[in-house]
Amino acid sequence: MKVYLVGGAVRDQLLGFAIKERDWVVIGETPNAMEAQGFKAVGKDFPVFLHPKTHEEYALARTERKTAPGYRGFSINASPNVTLEQDLLRRDLTINAIAQDDAGTLIDPFGGQKDLGLRLLRHISSAFTEDPVRILRVARFMARYHHLGFKVSEETMTLMKNMVDKGEIDALVPERVWSELAKTLSEQTPTQFFDVLQNCGALAKLFPEIHRLFGVPQPAKYHPEIDTGIHTMMVLEQAVKLSDDPRVRFAALTHDLGKGMTPKEQWPGHRGHEKTGLTALEGFCKRLRVPNEYKKLAQKVIRFHGNCHRIFELRSSTMVDTLQSLDAFRKNESLTPFLLTCIADARGRKGLESIPYPQADFFLRVQRAALSVDVSPLIEQGLEGSAIGLKLRELRIRAVEMCKKETTT
Repeated sequence: MKVYLVGGAVRDQLLGFAIKERDWVVIGETPNAMEAQGFKAVGKDFPVFLHPKTHEEYALARTERKTAPGYRGFSINASPNVTLEQDLLRRDLTINAIAQDDAGTLIDPFGGQKDLGLRLLRHISSAFTEDPVRILRVARFMARYHHLGFKVSEETMTLMKNMVDKGEIDALVPERVWSELAKTLSEQTPTQFFDVLQNCGALAKLFPEIHRLFGVPQPAKYHPEIDTGIHTMMVLEQAVKLSDDPRVRFAALTHDLGKGMTPKEQWPGHRGHEKTGLTALEGFCKRLRVPNEYKKLAQKVIRFHGNCHRIFELRSSTMVDTLQSLDAFRKNESLTPFLLTCIADARGRKGLESIPYPQADFFLRVQRAALSVDVSPLIEQGLEGSAIGLKLRELRIRAVEMCKKETTT
């Protein structure tokens, strides 16, 4: 059978990136013939098979015909007569439509190598408009390759705008939107994802909680960049510098959602934005079915990042209660993701990108002081239930108070 390496493996190989996975296209075969050779069928919507030894994906060459709105509305033809060029034609971007044979020869009918050189994300044909997922993919590719100088071609951006205007993007299912966002959060420049969506009009429809932050002012005294949307992107940039953890980056993205819900008459102040932020986050996570591990950290950051910033001013009782709410007294519960997000927030401001953040170290010292309190004597005294909790809180407050005095002397 004729087999070609295709898609991302060829693209990234030409860009000098490490190849994470290989996809193959097979020409001139049938599903029965593939299974007879030991391949295992795994494709639900079109014929994809796993190699019996390498377990890499081998897809039969296919064409697609649009039959209904959305990214699932396609009729698939995977007959043995489909050619390699026909299979490449159905792909989204020229840089993703390069194939390589077993001799290393590149087959590039649509100028993908040229566009790699030009650092351009360009659609192959008008069929690009048939699949709204492609808008998300273009945005994600910009998050991945922007640092190399890539940009979206004007013609492709126009097509994307038209797709949004016609409502094609409304057919995207929540799971796919989250899947693309989750991948984006691990890319090198995730802010570009939102920039592309903003430019084509998709941000308001897919991520309204993020979209409504733009144009919302904050006090210039604390936020020289003023605009909350700009601040949010700056915080995300700082989170990328500080951590590879996508949960930290998600918390950075959502930490100020409540400011998008502040009535205009209260601008530039945002009293109570922590509470409204939790409401906005709940809607965001429910709609896109965001995993709990992302949601839980984001909730903590929304509720308590202000306390972290002001920790030197807090009463010892407030510090202990904040630590309790952060689950900081549970075994193996790390404060690091929370503190990294708070650092990103502090530095995600114009002209303040490199400021020190001593609050983080002090927060950890306070945690250690509170954790140093031994509960064993309380049990030996015969205290039970809530009585232990009340006494433990009291002793922790004393320990934190001593820690504060030691820090200031």
